[in-house]
Amino acid sequence: MFLISKIFWLLAQPLSLAFALVLSGCISTAAGFQRLGLVLSGLSTVILCVTLFTTTGSVLLQRLEDRFPRPPALPADISCLIVLGGAFENEVMATRGGFEFNQAADRFVEALRIARLAPGARILVSGGDGSLSGSFEGDADAAARFFPAFGIPLDRLIREDGSRTTFENAANTKTLLAQNGLSNCLLITSAFHMPRAVGLFRNLDIAVIPWATDYRTTGKASFGLDLTQPALNAQLTTTAVREWIGLLAYALTGRTSTLFPSVERP
Repeated sequence: MFLISKIFWLLAQPLSLAFALVLSGCISTAAGFQRLGLVLSGLSTVILCVTLFTTTGSVLLQRLEDRFPRPPALPADISCLIVLGGAFENEVMATRGGFEFNQAADRFVEALRIARLAPGARILVSGGDGSLSGSFEGDADAAARFFPAFGIPLDRLIREDGSRTTFENAANTKTLLAQNGLSNCLLITSAFHMPRAVGLFRNLDIAVIPWATDYRTTGKASFGLDLTQPALNAQLTTTAVREWIGLLAYALTGRTSTLFPSVERP
């Protein structure tokens, strides 16, 4: 399933899809199917225009980010912080050393901040090596160096280093929570990723308090043209499409009970 999802996404992301369509259009035209070639090339152009020159990505991502607002204050008596991996640039760290983060770095920055405010809470980091090669350090292992470097004792950390997908994050975390007798946990992940994560945790009957971070939108985006930042628009659209596809796939396969989890637990 992991390999299939990786291959599928290589083909399904907007820019890859646009390239595949225009290539298919050229082949169709060369083979004498001019009308089909024109249709395919036209679809490619539409995808490129929407991806690069509109705010569609921002709006789609904003819808995800707004689903689970962060609580106004830190809940009392939390016993655990569940931090989902995906923030470390593990391939870079393998050759450069140190700590290198991607855009999801807020997950660990926020976890570090809360860990200082709640010194009694354990920190469960869920994240193995999600690369196709499987030859790099996962986020859980990197966390074992990161948190002590900022004064958090290693004995507060629980590492779940076998997961490569969000589903595996939730399933493996459930086992560790039971083994350590932990409940009343914050779930820390990117805001756009929170609906899928909450859906999975709920389906496994794991009660969590969503604590969103790593916001990518202002919360005020609306549909329209945006010719000023095509590279950023493409990035936001790609992230949004991937997350919505993930929500749909998990709902269709029964890994979540609903496409778009509600704020209130059913």
